[in-house]
Amino acid sequence: MKKSLLISALAMATTVAGAQNPIVQTRYTADPAPMVSGDRLYLYTSHDEAGADFFWMYNWRLYSTSDMVNWTDHGMPLSLDTFSWADDRAWAAQCIERDGKYYWYICAHSKLTNAMAIGVAVGDSPTGPFRDAIGKPLVDNGTWDNIDPTVMIDDDSQAWVFWGNPNIYYIRLNRDMISYSGKVEKVEQTVEGFGAPDMKLRKKDVKYKDCYTEGPWLMKRDKLYYLLYAAGGVPEHIAYSTAKKPTGPWKYRGEIMPLSKTGSFTNHCGVADFKGHSYFFYHTGKLPGGGGFGRSAAVEEFKYNPDGTFPIINPTDEGVKPVGTLNPFIRTEAETMAFSKGVETENNDRTGVYVSEINNGDWTKVREVDFGNRQYAKFKVCAASALQGGKIEVRADSIGGTLIATVEIPSTGGWEEWKEFEVPVKSVVDGKHDIYFVYKGYKGCKLFNFDWWKFE
Repeated sequence: MKKSLLISALAMATTVAGAQNPIVQTRYTADPAPMVSGDRLYLYTSHDEAGADFFWMYNWRLYSTSDMVNWTDHGMPLSLDTFSWADDRAWAAQCIERDGKYYWYICAHSKLTNAMAIGVAVGDSPTGPFRDAIGKPLVDNGTWDNIDPTVMIDDDSQAWVFWGNPNIYYIRLNRDMISYSGKVEKVEQTVEGFGAPDMKLRKKDVKYKDCYTEGPWLMKRDKLYYLLYAAGGVPEHIAYSTAKKPTGPWKYRGEIMPLSKTGSFTNHCGVADFKGHSYFFYHTGKLPGGGGFGRSAAVEEFKYNPDGTFPIINPTDEGVKPVGTLNPFIRTEAETMAFSKGVETENNDRTGVYVSEINNGDWTKVREVDFGNRQYAKFKVCAASALQGGKIEVRADSIGGTLIATVEIPSTGGWEEWKEFEVPVKSVVDGKHDIYFVYKGYKGCKLFNFDWWKFE
């Protein structure tokens, strides 16, 4: 994302006390799909290109958290280049674990049929590396309906993939998760099931209570199946239907996230339970330069109604509360952030992901940093600069808060010529704090790249 798109309006977002949404500020991240593995929640997203005039999308991104407020950027584990049969439109996707492997179901434009197709990648960990699992599409039948796959493994071990716009389709996956039995089935849309019949059967002079559009999310809770989806045509809200079997019949249950001023004419949701809390992920157009083709992932906490129905969930800038703390005495990647202004991230095979495009006045923040009552005297960072460098001010609770340490970063001989720097702590803080890394240096030029930090 170009820095010129980020700086001016992002300052407006940060004036909201405790703002957490959008949860990624370094680039546009659409179609959020959460997955819990171990003690972390992983968020798989698509990626809108800055300045796009359509859904021109070429890769997928990955972020993770252990506390719901500090998110680690894992870069771009998957792109169109992963799939030899794909040539455009890396749209919505979802990842799931089975038997120690991670299956990432994607949709992309197929060279083979000149239409959209469903594919699957596989990896040995939530962060990959991922590879095309079968070397060809999983579903590629020449229709443009093949978008937005969602996947679920039922209690009886049967795995299902649903997808589609404007129709809804599904397949029964085999145990290997990369093939399926039977044929592609189509869900019959009815007024009772989705608020309106199939698009071809809708009458122009009838006002339907709702209609399925795209972006399904399939889940199960207390023996009831839920299908959440973008609804209402354009602009989209989020609605849902329930059924006693994944094959239906479905019953329309109403809206979850009504239309609101999100800055995006689409929406796409995902739901996850994590550390005793329920979370609803969606996207907005609220980042600077954002909009219908520049969307950003956001999250809200919610509680199910006593009867198992969803409450109305409205988008907020505040987002969610932390469910854990960050340990400042272990190496923490600089790309782990709660919020940021101005910076971007990059990655390579040698270093991994790091913070880049750091200019004077930019900053990054981490939340719920727990110093406890531990004694410490040093602050260490790893950084690189091809020019004159700059400095990092480490401050508590705000960009002008207590100055804990200042690190001077000189030229290291290159943007990826990494060196470690250690400075004494000027002011010791204890307990929990938000920690800001405020970047200073010559105005109008890139200062340095930032890899990791640690207190000792």
